[in-house]
Amino acid sequence: MSALVTSLVWALPAVMVGIAAGALAERMRRKPVPALPAPPPAPAPNGAAPATDGAFARMVRALPIGVILIDRNRRVEFANPAAGSIFGFDAARAVDAHVIEAIPNVELERRINEAMEGEASVAPITLGGPQGQRIYRVSVYPLGDGSDQSSSVVLFADDQTALVRLDRARKEFLSNVSHELRTPLSSIKLMLETVLEAPDEEARDLFLPQALSQVDRLAALVGQLLEQARAESGQLKLALREIDLEEVAHPIVSSFEPQASNKGIALELIAGRPVQLEADPDRLSQIFVNLIDNAIRHTNAGGRVKVELDARGSDAVVRIRDTGEGIPYRDLPHIFERFYVVDRSRTRESGGAGLGLAIVKGIVDAHGGAISAESMLGRGTTFTIRLPIMRIKRDDRS
Repeated sequence: MSALVTSLVWALPAVMVGIAAGALAERMRRKPVPALPAPPPAPAPNGAAPATDGAFARMVRALPIGVILIDRNRRVEFANPAAGSIFGFDAARAVDAHVIEAIPNVELERRINEAMEGEASVAPITLGGPQGQRIYRVSVYPLGDGSDQSSSVVLFADDQTALVRLDRARKEFLSNVSHELRTPLSSIKLMLETVLEAPDEEARDLFLPQALSQVDRLAALVGQLLEQARAESGQLKLALREIDLEEVAHPIVSSFEPQASNKGIALELIAGRPVQLEADPDRLSQIFVNLIDNAIRHTNAGGRVKVELDARGSDAVVRIRDTGEGIPYRDLPHIFERFYVVDRSRTRESGGAGLGLAIVKGIVDAHGGAISAESMLGRGTTFTIRLPIMRIKRDDRS
C-alpha cells in the first residue's frame, strides 16, 4: 500500500491541475508556477509506511473521481469505490484482475497500453448505465521507474455529463435566440425597404402596421427572455401577499371569453372549496393567461376548456383542461424546456417562441410549487399546478 500511496501522491496533483487548467489558465499565465515540493521521505528502515499513508489512502478512497492503479502486467493494483461505480465493478474484488476483465473497453485498453509505453492521454468516454449514458473524462498517466517502459499506470475518471449538457444547452440557446431574432428583423427590414422604394400611401398602410407587429413580437420575445433568465438564476422577484385564488382567476377567464366564443369553444371556471394562499397575484395571472391562451389556441370549434380551482391537503390545486389536439407522447417530457415547441409551424403562425411554458414552470418553482402535464393525442391536455397554501393564524379575542 505504501508504494501505491507514493505513486498517487505524485500523480494526483498533476491530474488535479489538469482538471482545473481551463478555469485557472488566465491566472496561471499571470503568476509564476510554484516549484514542486521535494519527494516524500523514504520509508523507515523497518519497512513501516509513513504515518500519512493511511490518511492519504482514505482520502483517495473517498474521492468523487475514479482512481485505478494498474501494474505492468495490466492487472488492477488498486481501485477506489468511485471507479467501481463508474465502470461497473466491485472495487475490492477487482484487485489482481486483468484490466480488460474489470473494464471491458477496447479504447481504454489501448490507452493503457500506450501509457505503459510512456504516452499519457486525456479524452472523453461515453458509458451506459441504469440512468442512461454518461460522459466521463478519463486521464491515463504513466508512472515511470526510470526505464523506457512504465512500471505502472494510474487512471482517473471524472463525470463531465453535467458540463457537456450545459455546453450543449448554451449552444442551443444561442442558436434558438439567433433564429427567433433574425426572423422578425428580416421581415421588418424587407417591409421598410419596400416602403422606402415605393413611398405611397398604399405601401405605408400595408407594411407599416405589419412592421409594428413584428417590433411588438421582438419586444415580447426580449421580455420573455428576461423573465426566463430571472427564473433560472433564482432572481425572480415575487410580491407575496395573501390572495384568494378565485379572485385572481375569474377576471382572466372572463377576458378570454370573447376569444373562446369566436372559436366556438366553451370556456368554464369551476371553483371548489375557497382557497387562500400567499402568492404574487401578477405572477399567477401570467400562469393563467399563458395556459388558458394555449388551451384555446389548440382546441377546435365545439371543444371545451375548463379552469378548475380546489384544495387538496396543504396544497392549492389548479387544473386547466382542454379537449384539444393533445401533445404527442414523445414531446411531453420536454414541453417545459425553453424554446421547445411541439409543432413549429403552428407556433410560427401565433408568433410564439417556445418560452411560455418554461416561464410558467419558473414562476411555479419560485412559489415552491410543482407543475405537471398529462395528454393524449387527439383527446386533450391537462396541466396541474400545486401551490402550498399559507397557514393563517387567527387570534382568539374574548
